[in-house]
Amino acid sequence: MKLQQLRYICEVAKHNLNLSKVAIELYTSQPGISKQIKALEDELGVDIFIRRGKRFVGITEPGQEIIKKSQAALSEISNLKTIGGEFSNKMSGSLTIATTHTQARYALPVVIKLFREKYPGVRLSLYQGSPSRIVEMACSGEADIAIATEATSLTNELAMLPCYQWNRCILTPPRHPLLKSVNISLEEICEYPIITYDFTFTGRPIIKQTFETKGLKPDIVLTAVDADVIKTYVELGLGIGIVSMMAYDPVRDTKIRAIDASHLFEPSTTGIGIRKNTYMRGYVYDFISMFAPHLNRKAVDAIVGKQVR
Repeated sequence: MKLQQLRYICEVAKHNLNLSKVAIELYTSQPGISKQIKALEDELGVDIFIRRGKRFVGITEPGQEIIKKSQAALSEISNLKTIGGEFSNKMSGSLTIATTHTQARYALPVVIKLFREKYPGVRLSLYQGSPSRIVEMACSGEADIAIATEATSLTNELAMLPCYQWNRCILTPPRHPLLKSVNISLEEICEYPIITYDFTFTGRPIIKQTFETKGLKPDIVLTAVDADVIKTYVELGLGIGIVSMMAYDPVRDTKIRAIDASHLFEPSTTGIGIRKNTYMRGYVYDFISMFAPHLNRKAVDAIVGKQVR
């Protein structure tokens, strides 16, 4: 049994049984992958994949268990390499962060600047995507940490570190009638076309559910995954926007105005998701504490240890 064989079956499962994609990803040939997988199956005495001719069309029941154990084994081997790197050079390495546009655009810039100043030898990669994609990257090991709002509820493979709570504001063009409201209500908001986050994103249903609880049917004319897109269309007069409060900057956003809506919607929690049973380099702990000062190394280990159990 070879590590390469375990890596092959995990990659085949990850790429939905598409051998051509796996071959490209691993810089090898399809026949070579097939040969190594067949050798592993012969050694184990069971089929891992269901075949139709030369094509893989499914995963057998024992194959699912074998792939799960292989993923765990590869993760532990990765931990061994990380430990070695930790003690050989504490100031160099890599850190891959998967997050949403809002976090990347508004919450992370200052933190990343501080981190780069302290760890110039660490190669930092930042990927943006939907909450489901972010979680997928963290679970598969493509990303070291995932930063999103309530997205880690999509899986039990990640330990969740709660960082901070945030709420929303209403965006309007200047001189909009809502700016005269003393204590804005949901009913008042429903009088105007609304532009807000895509409801398919984790955490976004809070807005939709709030209106439904009151029996209101807002006129949602446009949804987007990017707060900057929402702001652009509010500037054009297509409607009022509902976005995260952190997405509004009065210095930059001179063509729109914001109204605090924290009394209307339940707060959301942004958290960091990390794979359970993963060994983290010292600079990863530092990054987490820069982003959320209450999460020092001791606090992180306590939370992760409790969730792993």
